[in-house]
Amino acid sequence: MATDPSTLAGTLDRAVATLAPGYFALVMGSGIVSIGLDLQGFDLASRVLLAICAAGYLVILSLHLLRFARHRQQFLEDFTDPRRGFGFFTFVAGTNVLGIRLALEAQTFWTVVLLALGFVAWLLLGYVVPWTAVLGRTARPVVATANGTWFIWAVASQSCAVAAATLEPMLPPVRDELAVIAVFSWSIGIFLYAAAGIFVALRMMLYELNPIDLTPPYWVSMGALAISVVAGAQIVEMESTPIVNATRGLVAGVAAVCWAFATWLIPPLVAAGFWRHVVRKVPLRYEATWWSIVFPCGMYAVACLTLGRADHLPIVGAIGAAWLWVACIVWLLVFAAMLRNLWQTLVRPQRA
Repeated sequence: MATDPSTLAGTLDRAVATLAPGYFALVMGSGIVSIGLDLQGFDLASRVLLAICAAGYLVILSLHLLRFARHRQQFLEDFTDPRRGFGFFTFVAGTNVLGIRLALEAQTFWTVVLLALGFVAWLLLGYVVPWTAVLGRTARPVVATANGTWFIWAVASQSCAVAAATLEPMLPPVRDELAVIAVFSWSIGIFLYAAAGIFVALRMMLYELNPIDLTPPYWVSMGALAISVVAGAQIVEMESTPIVNATRGLVAGVAAVCWAFATWLIPPLVAAGFWRHVVRKVPLRYEATWWSIVFPCGMYAVACLTLGRADHLPIVGAIGAAWLWVACIVWLLVFAAMLRNLWQTLVRPQRA
């Protein structure tokens, strides 16, 4: 049934109809900053962000289900849009990040449930989205539509690896199975990152890149490397199992390389944002994709902290401790911008 667009219900219905598939990045960003704060002993702040992460997960999941029920055509069209389709992988990553954070509260049951949900969703979406959004399209060349959201496919894979590695010491009876899931997901994630990197690089070299095209999800190129570091470091720290013993040295080396490249990417990403908004004066206004900057910032901090501990590199750990404050500031700015946007679009029109 149609709703009056001038009412609050109508405004909410329009917001649901246009809900971005990648809005679970809010869960990812809040969850990873919460994890970083917990690692550094800031328990109260960490639990506040955990509450926001969990509430955000339930709200966004409910909105997506409502969108599927009321605006199914628009929901399904996103699966065929290579610019938006890969955003659905934020559901996988958000689910696993929430599960990983709950594991720090000894909520093993919910971590298992969320890993199972995230892993199944990753397997399904991993075949559906590339086909519907890329291979199944008749329009060519599809590479012209490649953007930063394509890296979220790799992030989703690595989130499964981190969740499995987090559960491994908590569930000794299934330690071997969790080790297989962790190494399998980590390995696939490395290949997916390489593929996404090639496609995005081709798009940038073959087609004109306008300031409006340099959207916040390009930061995921760094975040995907950072989560690969965390997954790799946790695999290295696992107890001996056949698959871990066979890959431990390789995983440790690749994780260190990923950290170095993630560090190298930060200045170009900052420079691109400066060029977009300061030099070319693209308006700086809130959009859901801004959460795609929060997650990589938080993930890089956690990657440094984790790698520094696993490889006994104090300087890397110190970088992570300092960068965590950057991630907190970015989270606060984006969260405040989101609340302001909600006020301006939902609340203030009804009070006028």
